Amino acid sequence: MISNSQSFDVGPILAAIDAGGTTFKCALIREGEGVIANLRVPTATPSETLEACSRFFHEQAAKGLTASAMGIASFGPIDVDVNSPTYGTILDGPKLGWAKTNLKSYFEAALSIPVAVDTDVNGALLAEMMWGAAQGTQVAAYMTIGTGIGAGLFANGSLIGKPSHPEFGHIRLKHHDADKDFMGVCSIHGDCLEGLASATALTKRFGDPIKLSQDHIGWEIEAFYLAQACNVLALTLRPEKIILGGGLMLAPHLLGSVRTQYANLINGYLDQSPEDIDKLIVTPGLGDDAGLYGGAYLAKSLIAN
Repeated sequence: MISNSQSFDVGPILAAIDAGGTTFKCALIREGEGVIANLRVPTATPSETLEACSRFFHEQAAKGLTASAMGIASFGPIDVDVNSPTYGTILDGPKLGWAKTNLKSYFEAALSIPVAVDTDVNGALLAEMMWGAAQGTQVAAYMTIGTGIGAGLFANGSLIGKPSHPEFGHIRLKHHDADKDFMGVCSIHGDCLEGLASATALTKRFGDPIKLSQDHIGWEIEAFYLAQACNVLALTLRPEKIILGGGLMLAPHLLGSVRTQYANLINGYLDQSPEDIDKLIVTPGLGDDAGLYGGAYLAKSLIAN
């Protein structure tokens, strides 16, 4: 995980938000020092959540810690077209009550600084390519497995899917043999990747994941679905890194199980050794701060431009 001593070139203070379906993580990141102040805000109603975030940044400014720009890496679906009149607006999706909330306009008005917005996974991917597990790569993917599931994809020098963003969490999968009767939790597609493999889906079937033993069938089912997702990415994008982040990946045994089931699915087709697979499918080099540093990357890009 990145530390407060993470090395940046000397530069301004950046405001960053990792806007998740369960928690909004806010931070000030000073280039040359890393995180200098942070706050976690439960994701409640838009007004409650955004006001709490805004209050944090105002309190820090009163202490002399004033940001030059803000970057927000947000759950989706969200308008990330910088030329759109609704850029920064959360669209209709699974997160009830948040549709039509414009994050960019809210914080620009509240803090009087420029704000850039992208998806949480796009932001995390860019940060991982700059400072984390995907440094030096040209083709990479970042998939988050939390309240929902999404993926950011990068190739040919840019994020894939612009001026919109991928909806990888809604691809269709084959059901695990022990999970054939589960219809999924996605309010739109039922048993898509998000509907079957999100933390919400795992909890719906088996209860709190933290309380599940490592040999619980739920983890085998989870790894089977994530391995299918990695299989799709490997065969279509041919990435150098597939980074798996989000709350569920904090389970220490899950990564190894995903790699094993991926190897079974790919069945030697891409001529990958076990060592190759270990290097391909990884967790974030920036740890739980990948989304926050994604926000910092977006803010830094605003200043650079």
